[in-house]
Amino acid sequence: MSLEGKNIAIIVEDLYEDPEFWYPFYRFQEEGATVTAVAPQVKEYKSKHDYAVKPYLEPKVTKTKAGEFDWNWLNPSTVKDFVAAKDAKAKDFDAVIVPGGWAPDKMRRSPDLIAFLEECYNQKIIFAAICHGPWMLCSIKDSLKGRKATCMPAMLDDLVNAGAEFINEPVVRDDHVITSRVPNDLPNFCKEIIKALNEQ
Repeated sequence: MSLEGKNIAIIVEDLYEDPEFWYPFYRFQEEGATVTAVAPQVKEYKSKHDYAVKPYLEPKVTKTKAGEFDWNWLNPSTVKDFVAAKDAKAKDFDAVIVPGGWAPDKMRRSPDLIAFLEECYNQKIIFAAICHGPWMLCSIKDSLKGRKATCMPAMLDDLVNAGAEFINEPVVRDDHVITSRVPNDLPNFCKEIIKALNEQ
């Protein structure tokens, strides 16, 4: 339970890359952290492959001889800790994770989400982004200027034009910013985040 007492935000929007949300979501809970979904609104979001992230809003209980079952909580896509970006505060978190897929294209359209992520970056909490996730760093002025980072190849130009030095490695850490390339790099990505959190 190396992350007990830590609070981690994972950003979600429609068309997120499934494993880039769910792998860290369960991995960091396994380590004892509290994991919160942060999104433009508290509502259901669908992945690239149509898998939902759903906020737990109310119980839907069925009573049987074996006991009571809350079907809303038993739904595997349900997330209990879910916050709208306008209500999220950087001071409440130790790390923020930005998954990729095509979700960052939608994330960038939310002023509330940009403001939250900019606050996280400026307060130097651990800012981890994978795949297309570093697009959100491109939206924060000078956050990549002179910084070593990586990403998936399709957004390489954006990363470099934002001032970063591209490093073609599974995970790259530069101060409080951690970047990774693709879902296959998730084990390295999560290990580096855990290491960084344990150094706090």
